Amino acid sequence: QVRLVESGGGLVEAGGSLRLSCAASGRSTSTYTMGWFRQAPGEEREFVALISRGGMTSYVDSVKGRATISRDNAKNTVYLQMNSLKPEDTAVYYCAGDVAYSVSRTPSRYDYWGQGTQVTVSS
Repeated sequence: QVRLVESGGGLVEAGGSLRLSCAASGRSTSTYTMGWFRQAPGEEREFVALISRGGMTSYVDSVKGRATISRDNAKNTVYLQMNSLKPEDTAVYYCAGDVAYSVSRTPSRYDYWGQGTQVTVSS
């Protein structure tokens, strides 16, 4: 069983930056595709970014150029650096892990989820 714990969320002014972290425990996630998703109140969970076991990355268009996903397999941790934050980035951000050798933006393809961390961007 894998446990994912997100951290790094908070309240930030528009234009600011945050680095979210997702620490995994229980087993190594180095072979997993790791993703970040977000969910705003009243909205469906939305794909934000993913990184494959080989380091390939993918981003939703709304964060391209502002977000960077990375992983440190030695620390069993995935990061999401978010810059130039906008009020519309406000959401609970979730980390997820997909044990299969797939690279998917679909939440249902992911096997493990963290509890989420709140990101609030004020205008």
